[in-house]
Amino acid sequence: MKTIIFPIAILAGSLAMAQQAPAPSAKDTVKGNAKEIEAVTLVARKPTVESKVDRTVFNVANSAILAGNTTWDVLRMTPLVSIDNNDAVKAEGQTVTVYINDRKSVFTGKELKEYLKTIPADNLMKIEVITSPSSRYETSGSVINIVLKKRDDEGLKGSISLNNRQSTKNSQYTNFNLNYHKKKFTQTLIGSYNNGNYVQKTQTWDNRYEGNKLTQFNLENIMRNESPSLSSTSEFEINDKNNFGLVLEYSQNRNLSSAESDGMTSKNGDPGDSFHQTQNILGFSRNLGTNAFYKYYDKEKNRILDINVGTNYSSDNNDNLIDKQIDKLGAKTNQQLGVISTNQMRNYYLKIDYTQPLGKSGGTIEVGGKTELNNHIIPNSLYGFSMNDPQSEYYHLSRNDTFHYEDNLSSLYANYSKTFFKKLETRIGLRYEYIDYKVRQDVAGTERKDSYGTFLPNLLLKYSFSEKFDVSLTYNRSIWRPWYSEFNPFLVPEINGTYSRGNLYLNPNPNDRLYLKFGILKKYFISARYMHTNQDYWTTYVTENGRTVSLPGNFDGKVEKYYLFANTNQNFLKNKLNVNAGFGWYYINNKDFNEKNKLGGKDYISYWGASANVSYTNLFNKNINVSAWVELANQNNGNSYANNTNVFHNISVTKIFPKTQMELSMQLMNIFKRPYGDNTTYSQDGTFREYSKWDWYGVSLTFVKRFGNQKVKENTKTDVEKNGGGGK
Repeated sequence: MKTIIFPIAILAGSLAMAQQAPAPSAKDTVKGNAKEIEAVTLVARKPTVESKVDRTVFNVANSAILAGNTTWDVLRMTPLVSIDNNDAVKAEGQTVTVYINDRKSVFTGKELKEYLKTIPADNLMKIEVITSPSSRYETSGSVINIVLKKRDDEGLKGSISLNNRQSTKNSQYTNFNLNYHKKKFTQTLIGSYNNGNYVQKTQTWDNRYEGNKLTQFNLENIMRNESPSLSSTSEFEINDKNNFGLVLEYSQNRNLSSAESDGMTSKNGDPGDSFHQTQNILGFSRNLGTNAFYKYYDKEKNRILDINVGTNYSSDNNDNLIDKQIDKLGAKTNQQLGVISTNQMRNYYLKIDYTQPLGKSGGTIEVGGKTELNNHIIPNSLYGFSMNDPQSEYYHLSRNDTFHYEDNLSSLYANYSKTFFKKLETRIGLRYEYIDYKVRQDVAGTERKDSYGTFLPNLLLKYSFSEKFDVSLTYNRSIWRPWYSEFNPFLVPEINGTYSRGNLYLNPNPNDRLYLKFGILKKYFISARYMHTNQDYWTTYVTENGRTVSLPGNFDGKVEKYYLFANTNQNFLKNKLNVNAGFGWYYINNKDFNEKNKLGGKDYISYWGASANVSYTNLFNKNINVSAWVELANQNNGNSYANNTNVFHNISVTKIFPKTQMELSMQLMNIFKRPYGDNTTYSQDGTFREYSKWDWYGVSLTFVKRFGNQKVKENTKTDVEKNGGGGK
């Protein structure tokens, strides 16, 4: 670590001295100050956080938090967003669908995390948290739209950044961003390389009601990954109204994980077997995405036609070897099991969207549709000497099988937006989705075919009493479908002593949401949300042949959630200081849910949440930007309850050198208190508690060199799309 930080420190000092000498002339000073003032003004005009009728916008284009981070890191610090210890992204406690530049990501969970870690944060413009999406979106709840910068000034421009991060272990990250624009042609190349090292410590308490059996594990997992990536965007403007382009994305990840755990079982308080396990996982994954697009935009008539066709391919190869030593009444036995799995995901899609004003009524209509095909395969095979030992707990496991998932998902939608009396903004939309899917196993012969269609209406109303006071109401019905791997029933052992598998008979989860929001003086916002569902699916734990098995399970029963939230965004000290703060109260009624599923969990959950983003631009007029973020967060999901409240925080200081277009940044992550997860999951067979210390803490140093004109522009949208939430 010292050998890496010392040269960076010398470089920082050298650059600082270079900025001080030689003494500039008066003319140069005026020019330099003018550039500084212009840069400061550009940052301060747009607030860090904007609260709109259907979304919260986190403007990060010039924020100090970008340096040395990936898009995944910045997503953690986005208002209303939380990420749990299983890498599930949520907005206001609800699972989300992630879009990038209005293009839906095919990834979720850990796959989404690895993909977003390949996108440099320096290329971010803003993150939109759309809590009331229109019918245009393929949504299963809320939407997070990640908007990247778009540069179209003449010539070559770009940036390169080098980052060193120290937490439990040391990690390095570097990326480059090149953009070339000439007349009607624009080419962008983005590349990154991450060499990361992470450590996670976990304790688990597995309580089975039958026999009052308790299994306790202590686990330490050391993970290392190398992740290069490259993306290309080519765009050509035929004329002022027509343009087309091609997006190519490639990323790969080579990871090595070594874990060691110790466990012990007891029944009715009497000690039983003790265990010692080691696990080594060698994995290699690839992601390849293509997107060809055509766009027609008539600015005078507000007519937009978007056509997108593309493919996504992902493969994930893992070799997981577990060695287990069992001590039973002083007699020690050894067991070994290896699991080889190869996930392959193929996605093909065609999407068409059209927007135009409707006659002279002042309304706007949007129509469109999408069809996509998915073909996913997961081959699994087991090896190791314990597979042939009748005394081994692994002996009766299925040796190998191949899981297949295929579907055809098609959708049509229409939105109509109109403003009445110059005060009442309205949007009404309807989306219809139809899915036909098939899941099967080759060896076991199990198979399931199903198809269903669903209507998803939504409504938005906003009334402005004056320029300073308004109220809005939105309603959304959405449906959350299981991820393909959650269907896979192949049983796999885990390092914490449990087993995991999917559930071939999972059903989707529909829900209804109502959202009321008051805007006061364009600075203060008070909102209330109600969510209702009669069926859900969450991770549960069951006992099968004496084994504790985690799997996604269907749960009937009514769940009601109530949220109250207050938010404000303020600028002080001539717009140099920006403060955004939010505070929320959450109440969940699980009584019917618990009674019908005999879970024994908490019937009523009440907790607080809060977040704040503070940034100061051009501190002491020395081109120093300072930002801080803090969040008070809980993780309560279905049958899983948080035992702790986490306080996340991040402090960034960035020094900008305008003449050389260089930046030096230092970031302090959760230095006052290391975050940890502590959750208890309730099932019919017992409870499972997991306590884990996360490796998201420490210090990072970043050096950034830019060149060329760094001005960017917003993505082209109509007034309806920008202000009414009518489209993207």
